[in-house]
Amino acid sequence: MDSLIAVILDAGRSAVELALFVVLPVMVVMLSLMRLLEARGILDALVARLAPVLRPLGLTGLGVFAALQISFVGFAGPIATLTMMSTRGASDRHIAATLALVMAMAQANVLFPMTALGLAFGQTLWLSLAGGLIAAAATYHWTGRSLSRNEGEVDETLRHPVAEDAKGVLDVINRAGAESFKITIGAIPMLVLALVAVAALRAVGVIDALSVLLAPLLDAMSLDRSLILATLTKYIGGGTAVMGVYDEMLKSGEASVASMNAAAGFLLHPLDIPGVAIMISAHRRVAAVWKPAVVGAAIGILARSIGHGLLNWNV
Repeated sequence: MDSLIAVILDAGRSAVELALFVVLPVMVVMLSLMRLLEARGILDALVARLAPVLRPLGLTGLGVFAALQISFVGFAGPIATLTMMSTRGASDRHIAATLALVMAMAQANVLFPMTALGLAFGQTLWLSLAGGLIAAAATYHWTGRSLSRNEGEVDETLRHPVAEDAKGVLDVINRAGAESFKITIGAIPMLVLALVAVAALRAVGVIDALSVLLAPLLDAMSLDRSLILATLTKYIGGGTAVMGVYDEMLKSGEASVASMNAAAGFLLHPLDIPGVAIMISAHRRVAAVWKPAVVGAAIGILARSIGHGLLNWNV
């Protein structure tokens, strides 16, 4: 029992340090910037310009906005947008394409903090965008082609606060700070549980057994064995959990920055058990199209994984 308590306390200390000293400062700055651009109408103008260009890929204006949200706000941002699409007349096919896009892209609440751990921000962001667009197109034109294209009277108005004076700017920053704090505090339980689970898996020998079993395959593909632990954590606990695990593995020398960047396409996205469950809770129409969206998202993630692997393995 004493050893269990020691593991829990160590995990809690590591989780709180990562959340408060890495995640929170990064999220406050980036989310404040994003909300200011939103309040100034700059994002509206960007969406208006990009929407016609990306329409052939199955994305509407709200779909483009969802891509910006997942990239610069975080995992929770696109959920409200998917709900808006479902209630404002968007077709099932467009909803599926947007859901695939979001599930294939790197979420900002993990992307930005992991940059402080050595993740290549620009490379990850651009490959994330490319993978998301591939996922949307694959879903709209292939996996979701049997879905309805019928649209109602679509309302794509983006309603958000404005910042026309100093008080408006201060209000936007305060709201962004509060939102960042909520995201950070919400991440702590998953970080603690992930680190405790990792310690438990190591203690009972699961990680060592998998390493021995999969070593020939990983070595033949020139893959880092740290992927075993990272992959288990990711697909069971989600992106926030894998961030905590990588923080520990980098400190202990079990993983390298190069291997982390090479695996970013495979590990940084919301296509995992918690992510899919939360996404499809946005609306019943979103839940109805999850199967073609997941297949399309997997195609986009595969493209991202190949890109990261080519750019980073053996560097």
